[in-house]
Amino acid sequence: MDHILHIRFVPGRYAVSHLAADAEVPSWLSGAGFKAVIYAEDEVTLVCLEDRVPLDVTSERGWACLRTMGPFPFEAAGIVQSLIAPLSGNGIGVFVLCTYDGEHVLIPASETEKAVQCLETAGHVVRR
Repeated sequence: MDHILHIRFVPGRYAVSHLAADAEVPSWLSGAGFKAVIYAEDEVTLVCLEDRVPLDVTSERGWACLRTMGPFPFEAAGIVQSLIAPLSGNGIGVFVLCTYDGEHVLIPASETEKAVQCLETAGHVVRR
């Protein structure tokens, strides 16, 4: 099922960082802006504004963040697919995080104009 989504850019440039599975959440993660901590059995992944991340931390930098404007019913099928299909189908890499009220998708900051065009062509409404 296709959904027409309302999407906005979250201000700032983001980094996705990798820590060891037993790492504590570092103090540099705190502060304003979107951030996430994801624990897996073999790693910890952090997402935050890239200017907070020390240079010696393994990170992928230079991401822009898009957010769907929810909330959506948890049982609604196809929300994430409607968001990422126009991006990945046009060669734009994505890193997806879902929250209670919406989805956050990180895309390479260098691809923001192309991403907006792809999303609008798919019928979505994008607010900068």
